[in-house]
Amino acid sequence: MDRALGFAALAILTVIPLLILVAAVSPTPRHGLAGWVVYGMGLTGSSAAAVTRLFSASARVLGTTSVFSALVLGVSGVALAGSVQAGFERIWGLPAGPWHKIWRQAVWLAALVAYIYAAATAGSVTNRGPAETAGRVAVAVVLGIAFFWWGLRFLIGGRVSYLAALPGAVATLAGLTGLRAFSGLVFEPLIVTNAVSYGALGTVLIVQSWLIGVGWVVYAGQLSGRWFYDAWLQPWAHRRPGHPEPDGGQEDKHRPGNQGTPPG
Repeated sequence: MDRALGFAALAILTVIPLLILVAAVSPTPRHGLAGWVVYGMGLTGSSAAAVTRLFSASARVLGTTSVFSALVLGVSGVALAGSVQAGFERIWGLPAGPWHKIWRQAVWLAALVAYIYAAATAGSVTNRGPAETAGRVAVAVVLGIAFFWWGLRFLIGGRVSYLAALPGAVATLAGLTGLRAFSGLVFEPLIVTNAVSYGALGTVLIVQSWLIGVGWVVYAGQLSGRWFYDAWLQPWAHRRPGHPEPDGGQEDKHRPGNQGTPPG
């Protein structure tokens, strides 16, 4: 929960402004960042309108943003990636990565923005027929598993195997799906009542609570994936015919789930 709180704080302070800038540049989303938040929280009606009023990018965003300020936003956003990397390393019992690999955090941050953009766009451009809905769900599932599967290995420098990284990606996507359903049932009416009682501040507080939930799911998903791999996948992999026993049958405890040498 401590890391989830830190995730939400960093997201509000660093990533949300960066997403507002990206949304202002892109002509595709009708409501910019607001459309992405509405999609992620599964909001409709008055609650969606309240979030739209809060996060709609002004036409002056691009005109008032200099190259230096955009660079500062990007560097600040890397702090979120660094926090996520530290959490993943602790979950998998790995030492901290070298400082000169910070470029991995920058690439991961760019991939996160692209993933949010692609997932929200796929959900907003399709119609509501059965075939279109099935296609939207399939695209969201594939994008989500691919991002979280790749993201873990990339952030920690390939120090876990593809097999070890897969359960955490599936668990994270399942958790985000459950959070979206919970948000539609609980956060949606709270946004309406808080917007009436407290104005824009009430909407911000609910969005912040949702971001805490996102952070909790990101780390809990990896914890679940680590447990599933240690309890089920790793013994299954070792029972396969022809699987060599490393170090005379002793498990490598320094690189969980890794059967090879990590990339430099």
